[in-house]
Formats: sequence, structure tokens, C-alpha cells
Amino acid sequence: MRDGLSATAAQGGQGGQGATSPVQHHPLRDLWWRIMDFRVGIVPLPVHLVLIAAIVTTVLTTGKLSAELSPIIALLAVCSFTCMEIGQRIPVFRSIGGPVILVTFLPSWLVFSNVLPPSVVTPIVAFWKQSNFLYLFIPGIIVGSILSMDRKVLIGGFVRIFVPLAIGSVLAGLVGTAVGTMLGMGLFHTVFFVVIPVMSGGLGEGVIPLTIGYSEVMHQAAGDLLAQALPAVMLGNVCAIVFSGVLNAIGKRYPALTGNGQLMRTGSDDLGAHDAHDAHGQPAKGVDATDIAAAGMIAVCLYFVGMLAQSTLGLPGPVMMLVLAVAAKIGFIFSPKLEAGAGVVYKFFATAVTYPLLFAIGVVITPWQKVVASFNVPTLVTIIATVLTLMATAFVVARRMNMHPIDAAIVVGTHSGMGGTGDVAILTAANRMRLMPFAQIATRIGGAITITLSLIVLARIV
Repeated sequence: MRDGLSATAAQGGQGGQGATSPVQHHPLRDLWWRIMDFRVGIVPLPVHLVLIAAIVTTVLTTGKLSAELSPIIALLAVCSFTCMEIGQRIPVFRSIGGPVILVTFLPSWLVFSNVLPPSVVTPIVAFWKQSNFLYLFIPGIIVGSILSMDRKVLIGGFVRIFVPLAIGSVLAGLVGTAVGTMLGMGLFHTVFFVVIPVMSGGLGEGVIPLTIGYSEVMHQAAGDLLAQALPAVMLGNVCAIVFSGVLNAIGKRYPALTGNGQLMRTGSDDLGAHDAHDAHGQPAKGVDATDIAAAGMIAVCLYFVGMLAQSTLGLPGPVMMLVLAVAAKIGFIFSPKLEAGAGVVYKFFATAVTYPLLFAIGVVITPWQKVVASFNVPTLVTIIATVLTLMATAFVVARRMNMHPIDAAIVVGTHSGMGGTGDVAILTAANRMRLMPFAQIATRIGGAITITLSLIVLARIV
């Protein structure tokens, strides 16, 4: 088999004495190139093996790894993409979000079991705390996907997603409460420590402020209340991951039910496949590296302004960033080249960064003891009923809202995830990272409404 370079040169050599001489066929070189094109995740296999050897040698000879960017990139890439490849090769498991589950929860168990040595865990923890890298990933995903989305679909999707989100949340709350009460957990515990935490919007923006509010109303230690509510959040996230993986498999079998990442049935919200024209209808020119870099700075700028709004006005930073990105898209603020560059930024983060980020999440903020503690039968059944009702309701309602049922159900399912980290895991399991803007609406705004209403009710009954 001839490679492309050899074939091109050979064709040129047919033109006469002045043409370039053909490149000779080299079986060993062609074999090596085929090996180099075989990848573990995104990493070429030989590079993957060299990185493993380098990491092991460094740990054995020095006893530690650096928390600097390059070593951490190597470590997280090797570990995460290895787990991902294993998860993708397990039958059935791979169809229900297996790669995401393995990448997120296997490192949690490895840390608990001391299989991962401190020389590996410590630099990951240090890097996570020092860099807060999640808040570079989220702007890249949100801003990139919004600026690359069709304006009409964007507006229609944001308006319509509130209907299945609201109806699904109410029904999920009622069903979850009924199931938990019938299983003997008690009405109060079921509502405020199982059902509400599942739909609170995650950790930092969800269950933590929720339990602080509980503490002020109930005059109990916030840490003790958090310990009671945290397992529900984590298990709800696992359920949403599994159900989203199942929905993705169903969508492959019944294509009429899914838009494969498009929320609305009308129009197209394929990234980079629309809005490729400027305000005068002229096609956008080719995107170069400067456009991509500029789009990255736009994402950073909108994140910075969002955080400023959070510190000065008390508004949730990610939500403010999302609103600014939507306003910029609707208002034609950025040129078509910058919007196309934003699409490349989105694709880069979705492809190259997601699994390393999930592995770090598993190491740093997913305690295995809490995961295990949540696996008692009443809590498990109640959470499954809550998340299943939430997503099933969205599936049914979406059909009447001119939305793709599977995609709408997955978006609403992120309402039961662990905030931004949960959104990443759920959408990755469903192979629908382009739905991140809508997931942020379901997670942030849906969670904020849930927390507010629950604290108002609690204050009246305690």
C-alpha cells in the first residue's frame, strides 16, 4: 500500500526529467506510519508508550512528579485516555457511558485504595487547586458552542428548554418524594436531603450553598448537613450519565428521535455548519491561527466579566458569562471569522481536554467513600426514580415543543448532575458536548431556582 506522499511524488515524476523524482516505497516506513496513526484517545500509540516510560522512570528515580503544566498534561493524558479506551472496549458498558464512568470513578477508587501513589496524586491535586482549570474549560466550551450556533436555533432553544425543564423538575420532585417516603426514609429527609440535592445544580453552586442555607435555618453544622446531602448529588450524577448513555444508544437505533446534538427540529445548530456568512450575506473567509487565538481570548474575556459580575453584583458568574455570549451572538458583535474560530476552540476542548479533566475530577473531588455511602437501596431507588422521571418527562414534552426528544432529555438530565463537572461527564457520555450552553441553563438556572424555592419552604416549616 502506497502512502499519499509517495503517490503524489510518483505522479509528479511522470512529467519528464525536470520533475521531482518519485519517493521509493518503503514497507518498514509505511508500517511505522500506520503504527503512529494508531491512537490511544488522541495520543499516537508510540508517544503514549514513551510517555508511560518517562512518567514511571521519573517517579522511580525522583519519587515525585512536578505539578507544572507539561508533566501534568502528560500524566492526565496517559491515565485518562487509557481508562477511556478500556471503557470503550467493554460490551454493553460502553453503551451506557462506560468510558466516562470509568474515567471519572476508577481514579477515585485508585486513590482510596492507594493504588495511585502520593507521587502521582499530589501533583494532580496541586495543579487542580492552583489552576482551577475547570474554569478555562467551561468558557471554551460554552462561548465556543454559542458563537458557533445558528442564531434562530439558539434563541428558540433557550426559550423552549425552560418548559420541559420546569415540568420535569416538578414531576421528578413529586415522584422522588413519593418513592422515598414509601421506602421509609421519611418525608423531610427524602425531600431536603435526597430529591432537592439531586436537582440543586452540583457542588460549588448547588449543594454547598444549599446546605449553608439549611444550616442557617436549622441551626445545625453545615458540614454535617453537607455529608448527608452529598451522596445524593453524586449518585444522581451517575444516574444521569448512565441514562444519557442509554439515550445515545437508543438514538443510534431510532434516528427519528434525535438530532445528534441539535436541540431543535427546525434549523441547524451544527457547529461551524451555519452562520458562515457575515451580516451582508458574504461567505466567511478561511480561519487561521490568529482567529482561533482571538476567539480563545474572547472566551477568557467573557469569563472574566462574568466573575466580576459575581463579585460585585452577586450574579452567578457562569450564568452571566453565558448571557453575555448569547447577547454577543444575537447582536452580531463578533465577525464570522471569530465565530468560526470559536467553533475550533470548542472542538479542541471537547476533543482533547474532556477526558483528562474528568480523570482529575475523579482524583480530586470524587471521594470514593461518599460514592459507596450513597449505594443503599432506599436512596438508590429514590434517586433513580427522580432522575428517570426528570428525563422521561422532558422526552415526552419535547415532542410537543418541536425539539428532538433525546437531546432535550439529555439537556434536562444535566439538572441532576454535579454542576459544570457533571455537565461535562453527562454530555460526554451522550456524545453531545455541543449542547453545553443549554446544559448550563438547566444546571445553573434550574439549580438556583430549586435552591431558592427549597430554602423558602424550609424557612416556613422549621
